Amino acid sequence: MKWRLDWYATLSLVGTVIKYLALTMLVPLAVAVVYGEDIWVFVVSLAIALTVGVGLEQLDDDPDLRPPEALLLVSLSWLAVAVVGAIPYVLAGYGTESTLRLPVNALFESMSGFTTTGATVLGSISVESHSHAIMLWRQLSQWLGGMGIIVLMIAILPELAVNGAQLMQSEAPGPELQKLTPKIAETARVLWIIYFGFTTALIVILFGLHLVGLAPEMNLYNSIAHGFSTLPTGGFSPQADSIAAFSAVVQWVIIPFMVVAGVNFALFWHVLQGEFRTLVDNTEFRTYAGAIAVLIAVLTAVLARGAAPPLALGGVTEGLTENTVRQAAFQIASLLNSTGFATADFAQWDHHAQMLLLFTMFIGGSAGSTGGGIKVVRWLVVIKTIRRELYTTVHPDAVQPVRLGGSVVDEDAIRGIMVFTLLYFILFGVSAVFLELDSARIGYEVSTLEAFSASLATIGNIGPGFGSVGPYGSYLQFSDVSKLLMVFLMWIGRLEIVPVLALFVGRIQDR
Repeated sequence: MKWRLDWYATLSLVGTVIKYLALTMLVPLAVAVVYGEDIWVFVVSLAIALTVGVGLEQLDDDPDLRPPEALLLVSLSWLAVAVVGAIPYVLAGYGTESTLRLPVNALFESMSGFTTTGATVLGSISVESHSHAIMLWRQLSQWLGGMGIIVLMIAILPELAVNGAQLMQSEAPGPELQKLTPKIAETARVLWIIYFGFTTALIVILFGLHLVGLAPEMNLYNSIAHGFSTLPTGGFSPQADSIAAFSAVVQWVIIPFMVVAGVNFALFWHVLQGEFRTLVDNTEFRTYAGAIAVLIAVLTAVLARGAAPPLALGGVTEGLTENTVRQAAFQIASLLNSTGFATADFAQWDHHAQMLLLFTMFIGGSAGSTGGGIKVVRWLVVIKTIRRELYTTVHPDAVQPVRLGGSVVDEDAIRGIMVFTLLYFILFGVSAVFLELDSARIGYEVSTLEAFSASLATIGNIGPGFGSVGPYGSYLQFSDVSKLLMVFLMWIGRLEIVPVLALFVGRIQDR
């Protein structure tokens, strides 16, 4: 089947997305006015984005989307918002003194923000050296990308709601989209309202701790900034020490919100409807919660026997036991669902702790959450499918369907999950090898662990890795070629690989 893509219709809707993205720059512009910093940066950025968006909109007065155009719209929109989102960084001279490398660094940081990866190229340049407005734009980009740019557009634009189900399926994390209401636009609004509600709750709690004296550094600006990056499992912080810059109370408060961010948001809608059993009866949720509990217990035991230097634990403590449990709980909650916050430089921990954290990075959050990675539900299906294959090898006449939560998993869904998982590991492995070879080409030495963690951290939208790309490290020293590869990995990882590759395969077949 040949695809005849309607580029004008697709680009027209991409223009609409860019136009509304431009309006979100009013938030950092307001901050710029308050602090008297970089006002012109956001005035010019907003003007450029509006001009580009409105200009593209004129390509088609009545765009109509078919399945190929829907896939193209989702893929191009995420590329477009990253490019437009990089404009303020370029104008502000963000991330490096070398203007020759600035556009690539700006695109890397912007893509990292919108895909909620949290990887950074700030390097030795202090985070605090940038204006409050630029840093809030960095945080806001993660919040906008967390629940999904297209999901937001479906919630507010009726012209996209017609094809909303396919658009959301292409963008939403996980193998399955759960329609909560009869109209897909209402489903999009419900998800964003729940997302907004949790974000607001965290901001209020954090600022409340500041007002009562339990979090001196958590002023209103920091409360909003960390609310914007916790619920989307983003991991950016306007503080160079990330969450280690704040009190132990703040760290304990953020932990449950990171866990919540990795839960399927549709389950919270059922809870609000009074269907409390839906949450506890959900197989994926029980597995997700169980994995977190077990991994925290194991890491606590590893740290307690001296896997980390005392100074590497970081944070304010009332005792070694509390500190050890908190560090274990925080790092597991942060890395399992790809948040990427840190309260310790775990790149300095011993290899047992690092291997456990590396294993944790492969798990991912739940389908329908803002978490990255492979996702818990996929691992459940993969494990059950492998078990079925082993069973039918011994009993070839047996009919053994794969069940999840009492329901039979469709064979097409199983095939899709297996294809995604295989592609994920192939891209991860090949990219890791390339990053190590390309770094050697420019004389930048990275270990195999650093290269593999950098690849995993970008395709899984996790953020920090190990060694030089650890929680207090940077991706700045990688070559521009490697950074562009990681930009691609963040982009394709956020859209879960298949929708993007399907476009390339379709065009190849067309030729």
